[in-house]
Amino acid sequence: MSQGLQTGLRQYQRAPTAGRAIHTRRQLRLLCVDRNPAEVELWLQELRRAQVAVRADLAQTREEFTERLRSQSYDVVLAEDSLSGWTGMDALELLRGRDEEIPFVLVTNTVLRADIAAEFIKEGASDCVDKGHLVRLPLAVAVAVNQKSLREERNRAQKDLRRSESHYRALVENPIYGICRCTVDGKFLEGNQAMAAMLGYESPEELLELNLATDIIHDSAEGPQLFEHYLRMSRLDRAEVRCKRKDGTSVEVALSGREVRDDQGAMGGFEIIAMDVTEQHAVEEQLRYLAASDPLTGLANYRRLTEVLDAEIRRSDRSGRPFAVLLFDLDGLKQINDRWGHLAGNRALCRLADSLRLHCRSIDTAARYGGDEFALVLPETQERTASLAARRICCRLADDHQEPALYVSVGVAVHPDSGKTVENLLRAADEALYEAKDGRKDLCLQSAALGKLSAPTNGSDRRNREWARAT
Repeated sequence: MSQGLQTGLRQYQRAPTAGRAIHTRRQLRLLCVDRNPAEVELWLQELRRAQVAVRADLAQTREEFTERLRSQSYDVVLAEDSLSGWTGMDALELLRGRDEEIPFVLVTNTVLRADIAAEFIKEGASDCVDKGHLVRLPLAVAVAVNQKSLREERNRAQKDLRRSESHYRALVENPIYGICRCTVDGKFLEGNQAMAAMLGYESPEELLELNLATDIIHDSAEGPQLFEHYLRMSRLDRAEVRCKRKDGTSVEVALSGREVRDDQGAMGGFEIIAMDVTEQHAVEEQLRYLAASDPLTGLANYRRLTEVLDAEIRRSDRSGRPFAVLLFDLDGLKQINDRWGHLAGNRALCRLADSLRLHCRSIDTAARYGGDEFALVLPETQERTASLAARRICCRLADDHQEPALYVSVGVAVHPDSGKTVENLLRAADEALYEAKDGRKDLCLQSAALGKLSAPTNGSDRRNREWARAT
């Protein structure tokens, strides 16, 4: 695991709850290119909602874009595709002409076609996000910045490698990076101890009987193809492959390096740097989880909730089968904080979160909607079944025998009857929730079709059996 990723993860985990962000070490400087400042504000709102600390400048014309790049250093450029008198591709070409590398993320105003995305990626864009799915923007920015950091680290290593043979020998003794020389078809000619240890061998001499392309790279077809590509390009761009260790286990390895020529200038093989990225991948996966999770309760956060709802709407539209979304409001949280203290208030939120997590199906998604409100998405569920699920959760919460006693109001919305978009569904569930809150302060469930239902604190076993049969 690289030291930078370890440090970033530790800082994230130590950060205060209200201030956690995808990038905690520093504020990101963005250059936003769009004709409409209001559109740019939506981008920034989505980034801030995901707790990405940003500072942004706006460029509406080619001249402003050029001047901004000349006078200021930026971490990422976010650009609309269609601009006044020029395009996102023009912006990308101007960016590529600079010595300093700045990641470029296209934010398109239309449903993103695969050929358009492929063209931008081919020309050097980090990612493409359409405005209808801005929930992807924070992760796209995070990945672009992380990739830039990794490329800079790799480029520094490659420049150092080219400086002198003595420095190459120093790298050979490095315990972190695996170093080897291979023939043009992948047969090992030399390797350091780190390379042998990475692949599970006791000494570099054992590697000399093996071929990196055919014996080590896990996919028997991928290795030869990789070396054929390297021969055409005369260099080893970073490639991540799964390799077989001596004991049969797998390790994820990043390969990079350069060609080697003999005294007559003929191609003699490759010098390769290998780095074990298995732990790095685990850290990146953990960071993605943290970016989509509420830090207090561990449930999905608002950003992840909207992604799930969007996916369920598309699935429901294809299959014709409904799904339900439930909104839960923890009544009287302020009074709990005032009387019992904020730690008890946080514990109350976690008690409701635990009830949602433990008493729903594995295919359901529980999320913290915001503040004292929570959401539960129930795939393949109609209104009656959703109501039974809400009853079950309320009863479990009422029977948890903890202090203070908790009171919850619930609103139910079902796609497509209650709404056909994420916004309409959440609005319908929110309206049903507040209809419930207007009634008697008790554990209650409100649905437009079912009316108000009370959730008492006894007889929960029978309701649990009903819910089990319904689901």
